[in-house]
Amino acid sequence: MILEVADIRIAAGKQAEFDAAIKRGVETVIARAGGFCGYKVNRGVESPERYLLFIYWETLEAHTVDFRQGPLFPEWRAIVGPFFAQPPVVEHFELVSKSA
Repeated sequence: MILEVADIRIAAGKQAEFDAAIKRGVETVIARAGGFCGYKVNRGVESPERYLLFIYWETLEAHTVDFRQGPLFPEWRAIVGPFFAQPPVVEHFELVSKSA
């Protein structure tokens, strides 16, 4: 399992609209991608224009090749991209340990 972490900054004052857009984008577009295993979104308390999007993928390639280079990625960006104040920073992580 691979965890994709996207650090997203949006334009000030657009939180309510972005909250709805990111949920809709993940649940109607990304959820259709092969290898998608789940997600969560967190909004910053001190920086409410900052979001962390966590997406769980079966493999790295499910995200970087199948999704990013496939037809669903432009659909996703059309929904959330207009809110971005700057390009998101995206990294991938492997699980080392976890609590019960």
